[in-house]
Amino acid sequence: MKSARAKTPRRPALKKPPNSSLKDPVGVYCRVRPLSRPDQECCIEVINETTVQIHPPEGYRIFRNGEYRETQYSFKEVFGTLVVQKELFDVVAKPLVEDLIRGKNGLLFTYGVTGSGKTHTMTGSPGDGGLLPRCLDMIFNSIGPFQAKRFVFKLDDKNGVDVQCEVDALLERQKRDAMPVPKTPSGKRQIDPEFADMINVQDHCKVEEVDEDNVYSVFVSYIEIYNNYIYDLLEEAPFDPIKPKPPQSKILREDQNHNMYVTGCTEVEVKSTEEAFEVFWRGQKKRRIANTQLNRESSRSHSVFIIKLAQAPLDADGDNVLQEKEQITLSQLSLVDLAGSERTNRTKAEGNRLREAGNINQSLMTLRTCIEVLRENQMYGTNKMVPYRDSKLTHLFKNYFDGEGKVRMIVCVNPKAEDYEESLQVMRFAEMTQEVEVARPVDRPLCGLTPGRRFRNAAFREELSRKLEMRGGPINGETEEQSVSEMFLQNLPPLPSCELLDVNDDQTLPKLIEVLEKRHKLRQMLSEEFAKNVLAFKTMLQDFDSSVVSKENYIQGKLSEKEKTIAGQKTELERLEKKIKTLEYKIEILEKTATIYEEDKRNLQQELESQSQKLQRQASDKRRLEARLQGMVAETTMKWEKECERRVAAKQLEMQNKLWVKDEKLKQLKAIVTEPKNEKPERPSRERDREKPVQRSVSPSPVPNAPPVRLRHRRSRSAGERWVDHKPPSNLPTETVMQPHVPHAITVAAASEKALAKCDKYMLTHQELASDGEIETKLIKGDVFKTRGGGQAVQFTEIETLKQESPTGRKRRSSPSDPDPPKDAADSEWTDVETRCSVAVEMRAGSTLGPGYQHHAQPKRRKP
Repeated sequence: MKSARAKTPRRPALKKPPNSSLKDPVGVYCRVRPLSRPDQECCIEVINETTVQIHPPEGYRIFRNGEYRETQYSFKEVFGTLVVQKELFDVVAKPLVEDLIRGKNGLLFTYGVTGSGKTHTMTGSPGDGGLLPRCLDMIFNSIGPFQAKRFVFKLDDKNGVDVQCEVDALLERQKRDAMPVPKTPSGKRQIDPEFADMINVQDHCKVEEVDEDNVYSVFVSYIEIYNNYIYDLLEEAPFDPIKPKPPQSKILREDQNHNMYVTGCTEVEVKSTEEAFEVFWRGQKKRRIANTQLNRESSRSHSVFIIKLAQAPLDADGDNVLQEKEQITLSQLSLVDLAGSERTNRTKAEGNRLREAGNINQSLMTLRTCIEVLRENQMYGTNKMVPYRDSKLTHLFKNYFDGEGKVRMIVCVNPKAEDYEESLQVMRFAEMTQEVEVARPVDRPLCGLTPGRRFRNAAFREELSRKLEMRGGPINGETEEQSVSEMFLQNLPPLPSCELLDVNDDQTLPKLIEVLEKRHKLRQMLSEEFAKNVLAFKTMLQDFDSSVVSKENYIQGKLSEKEKTIAGQKTELERLEKKIKTLEYKIEILEKTATIYEEDKRNLQQELESQSQKLQRQASDKRRLEARLQGMVAETTMKWEKECERRVAAKQLEMQNKLWVKDEKLKQLKAIVTEPKNEKPERPSRERDREKPVQRSVSPSPVPNAPPVRLRHRRSRSAGERWVDHKPPSNLPTETVMQPHVPHAITVAAASEKALAKCDKYMLTHQELASDGEIETKLIKGDVFKTRGGGQAVQFTEIETLKQESPTGRKRRSSPSDPDPPKDAADSEWTDVETRCSVAVEMRAGSTLGPGYQHHAQPKRRKP
């Protein structure tokens, strides 16, 4: 019976979001790892580029409405077993690196069951680097020529960054080099062969559009979340062999921009891919892993590798970093390798492993709860509190889900049949995560300086040096002003010798006076020309200012028009967004309704199929019953045809007997008529009758082809059975010698249900007048049986007929002295005796004994 379906509850109306910024859904990708053995059973199949299908394995059948269930899940993109790491990186991680260099945050984490390939996807294997080394390689390929020197950028303890001049940075480098602490790994050192193949990426992938007027510095940190505690994997704690100290857990704090960070976490400035990966590998060796039943090297903690990129613009000359903290942009990319969800009954975990599994599953459950609440708040406009603080994992990345960066997730699945239930839960979580929307990060503001100043100023200096070299002047920039004054003095007339050796020398002074006068005239001319040039330049500046003002006015007008257009477009966008939200809500309602209708349709189709099968069974039963009834009808028809033939034969025999009786009567009458009157008829003695054989007359004998009638034994059949003897009051006593007698009978005048319930046989005595005027008594017999309604019914089986004949007169012999009477006389004598003695003889139909008591039996009908 189909249960009544409850009415779909009405959902609350969608509310307007607090900010009208654009949002993007969380990008969820699926990667299917290959089976470890080719003979393993597979329960996950890649349908197309965006869809996978998961079905229960053999021996684990899930039925819904009596059908085998196969579930399909859609993702942004699905990567099959043959996908290489580069293709995965180009689709998933490359856009996050581009956003990092443009000053935007990003979060990428791998999620899946233990042994599904999360660590391989993130880290890679020798000769096939994963997403992390490829991200580092792309970053340094893009910002390589624009990196700042060490310690130009300096991270503080409050998740901020400071900038210092090159002199301070140089002093900081010298100070660090003099300290006895281990130095930061250098890019010129030999690469550790243990991970050399992982970072040997030959793709040389880089960002196309990098701001060349900025300087960049990369900082990396590596932490793990173990048993809901945060530990720094790069922390160099002093080793005490006598009393070793356990690592200290770190605390989460919130900075002035409401972003979460780990206080006291080691952040290392790196300058190359090799140096960054060496830092990562040093922390990777400290990460907690263990051997379980499902994975030989199972991660027992969530690892987070954070890449911070600090960038600041150059000054107007394009030489030094702009010493303004407001112009510094700090962006970060977090690469998270989550520990795999697992079931303890499969991993056989005990002790510490069991506690680790419980904490892992609890943190993943908190992540799922946060995603569910975010989805509900965004879809239905509610304002439920998201429980970020229930786990360190969700608390650390809460700002990403609040709109501080792009979020992407790679769902790693193992298609083997043993992981079916866990993979099903992972698929459901991934499907729900895709419905969460994250606000797009805003673009950083422009610094307002002339773009391209780095290379333009460098080109100007190179060109100036080249010209000075051609003219033979100094090359360095310190003597540029002196060279200009010397060029001005070289254009003046040379001064004569001013040495006076004689008092009477009257030529040296006049020559000096003449030269000085010439120089004075030349200076005046230059001064006048300079004044003219200054005036002309002032006029040009005024004209330029007026043109700039007019252009500014024109640009302001255009900008106001554009702003109006932009405002109109924003209004239109807001209206379209509202319309899109409304349509999405309607589409969702229609999809839910369509799903309900489809389910009802499936149920109705199944009910229709069951009804059709039932009708088919009924039709087949009906056909079998019809065939059975046809067989019974044919059998009954054959029986009744035989019965009719028997009755016709019996009737023919009866008519022949009647004709024979009439012939005998006519013969007797003829004998009486022809008998002499003087002779006294002689009555044969009883001894004579015994000696003389009884002979029948020469009347026609019965039909030889008549079917024989089966003998009935009335008394034997009636013995031991209860009878209802129904004798109507209208019956007349026949006073014959042979009377029907039934033992153990209940005699009634009218049939009643009470009497029928006590007996199993029924007999009705019926009298009617025969054609010869004598009373003919019929005993109609039948069987009593119970009906389905609780009543009684009688099925008639046979009829017995009792008939009495009275002679019309005495018949005498013609001549008693005839010693040898004829044959006809013997017959007449027998007839006369029979006629005189009203004796009934029991006989069967078709016998040769002549007329008398006849028994016509009808065979008993069997119930079908």
